[in-house]
Amino acid sequence: MASIRQEKIAGVIQKELSLIFQKEARKICMGAMVSVTIVRVSPDMGTAKIYLSVFGAKENEEVLKNVQDNGRQVRHILAQVVKNQLRKTPELTFFLDDSYDYARNIDELLK
Repeated sequence: MASIRQEKIAGVIQKELSLIFQKEARKICMGAMVSVTIVRVSPDMGTAKIYLSVFGAKENEEVLKNVQDNGRQVRHILAQVVKNQLRKTPELTFFLDDSYDYARNIDELLK
């Protein structure tokens, strides 16, 4: 169960990462639309798991790999944006959120 502080930090990170991915879409996201669906922050606020949904890309895994490769740059941009709100910017680990694909698959099976 996440504390209120964890939830607030997760919300700030989710909002700011969404804006970063929107502005830096060509470089980081390879032109695809990337949506930050879930952010989970560890209790010590040292790490954050970021779940991403990718739209408009031929290979979602390739976009995720590019985001992971540019993770240090993304963290640096995030740190500059939230420097007045957070003491330390957590380490970011990115994962692909496949809940949309899973739900679409279930819908197809039910039809």
